[in-house]
Amino acid sequence: MTALGAAARSGPAEKSIHVGWITVTTVLATTLQTIDTTIANVALPHMQGAMSATQDQISWVLTSYIVAIAIMTPPTGWLAGRFGRKRLFLASIAGFTLASMACGAASTLEEIVIFRLLQGAFGAAIVPLSQSIMLDTYPRERHGMAMALWGMGVMIGPILGPTLGGFLTDNYSWRWVFYINVPVGALAFVGMLLFVPETERNRERPFDWFGFTLLSLAIGGVQMMLDRGELKGWFDSLEIIAWAVIAGLGFYLFVVHIMTAKHPFLEPGLFADRNFVTGIVIMFVVGILLLSSLALLPPFLQNLMDYPVMTTGMILAPRGLGTIIAMMINGRIVGKVDSRALILLGLGITAYSLHQMSGFTLDTSGPAVAWSGFIQGLGLGFIFVPLSALTFATLAPRFRTEGTSIFNLMRNIGSSIGVSIVMYLLATNVQVNHASLVEYATPFNGAFNLPNIVAFWNLKELAGLAALNAEINRQAAVIAYLDDFTFMMWLTIASMPLILLLKPVRHSLPPDAAAVVE
Repeated sequence: MTALGAAARSGPAEKSIHVGWITVTTVLATTLQTIDTTIANVALPHMQGAMSATQDQISWVLTSYIVAIAIMTPPTGWLAGRFGRKRLFLASIAGFTLASMACGAASTLEEIVIFRLLQGAFGAAIVPLSQSIMLDTYPRERHGMAMALWGMGVMIGPILGPTLGGFLTDNYSWRWVFYINVPVGALAFVGMLLFVPETERNRERPFDWFGFTLLSLAIGGVQMMLDRGELKGWFDSLEIIAWAVIAGLGFYLFVVHIMTAKHPFLEPGLFADRNFVTGIVIMFVVGILLLSSLALLPPFLQNLMDYPVMTTGMILAPRGLGTIIAMMINGRIVGKVDSRALILLGLGITAYSLHQMSGFTLDTSGPAVAWSGFIQGLGLGFIFVPLSALTFATLAPRFRTEGTSIFNLMRNIGSSIGVSIVMYLLATNVQVNHASLVEYATPFNGAFNLPNIVAFWNLKELAGLAALNAEINRQAAVIAYLDDFTFMMWLTIASMPLILLLKPVRHSLPPDAAAVVE
């Protein structure tokens, strides 16, 4: 039963109040979970010192959280059906908040890794459940506005995470990047308890343990391969090869299983909907774009342009503002214009912003970087809302919770793969560019005989050679970053033809709809 259905016996004013509080609660819960995907990143060096851990060991603080979310996202549909969506949401928020408190109080590396694992396991269901609740709370013709409001939590959380994490770490302690979740989680829990209605429970459908195990192996293998690949040298490492084999074999067996089992973990009917399948593929690309830029820009600004952490956060902030503006515009016009045109517009704007980034130099001003981020946020915002609405426009309501879990899983996997790819390309291209630039650093290059050059880069002195090598490394890194931005631009352009596979859906607005949801 939806919020509108539950309030059918009440007046329009009470119904509107409930919809408003449900919206606030779900967006708050969504932001709570998504912000934790990036908020701990900037605190890792501080945690490493406090725990006396190596870089390999401290990376498990991030890896455990990401792997737990990836594995526990797909079962959301079955768990919501068995225990009720509201009960599952309340348990998820409570578990996530308590695990956050435990992370902040951890005294050893083993403790914080275990608590981060629990944090990810409990938090996995929050985003798909919140999306499902928003789709059920608002009538179909208002799904554009619903996805705009929900999408702000999904898109803004990862963007604000590094800024908030840097502020808390610098001014208080790394433990506060976890403690900050406690009051927010408490508010979300109370709002969910008071205003969100419960759904019917389906106790007849058995849990497909075999299918879940196969999918967990596939997803876990992919995540472990991506998270540890750069550290271990990718396929030069037997560990990475083992994870790749586990992922490939697990996925193959899972596909065979769901096509032949009587009660599969994921119903094959989900993938019979063309809009849904196309939507999750495009969302995979959006996931790559969402976090890849956030992974590249902070080190570019801090390591190459010498910006402090807080200034870097301020430069990145306009990206979130652009996303909010685009989502609010989209929420008003989705359903009135062809949503496919809005997605194409968003991809075009995103590609343009990446083209701007591919022209960065060390002399590029902070405002110019911020402006390109604002443009990119605008583009991503124009993609997210109509894509979310079209993906679920033709999907049967009984598939909705499972569908939202797969939708968000594809975004998360896209983000993981995207970050791994751009970081691999960055490391590789730095070496390639360094080798190319070094070819010009010879005594036969007349520029090295000029007095003002010899004063800094004297090829006959060790200090001069060291200074020259440092500058070559710096320039090689700049070119490598620009190559990454160019790669993402072409990936965005290459995804545009997928829009043709989406079927347009138009809905007329009932006369009383505005009274219910405005």
